[in-house]
Amino acid sequence: MITGTQIATVLQWILNIGLLVLGLILIVFLGKETVYLARVLLHTGEQSSSYSLVEGIVIYFLYFEFIALIVKYFQSGYHFPLRYFVYIGITAIIRLIIVDHKNPMDTLCYSAAILILVIALWLANSNRLKRE
Repeated sequence: MITGTQIATVLQWILNIGLLVLGLILIVFLGKETVYLARVLLHTGEQSSSYSLVEGIVIYFLYFEFIALIVKYFQSGYHFPLRYFVYIGITAIIRLIIVDHKNPMDTLCYSAAILILVIALWLANSNRLKRE
């Protein structure tokens, strides 16, 4: 007879293998992004290339943060720390502001979302909510 502990162990193994595969995929995309950044950096000229460079750098950080999240998951005993998701959210919204900054009201809303995420990060790191 299969117990609940055995089912949980099998599911944990499936999750771990899936995260390892996802980490490898992210590393491949991080490499591709590095090549793209090198091409944009070496391409001289237009102002649009500077926007492409900044957008590429922020995307690079997103890949880096997701890989760091997977590493932290294994280091912390199969637990995703909340603050890493908040960091990823802030970086993603910053990328959105860089890419789509034509409408001032949208930019203000994105900035307010970043402020809310920073407050959530502060609350999550406060002594009242910290769990060691």
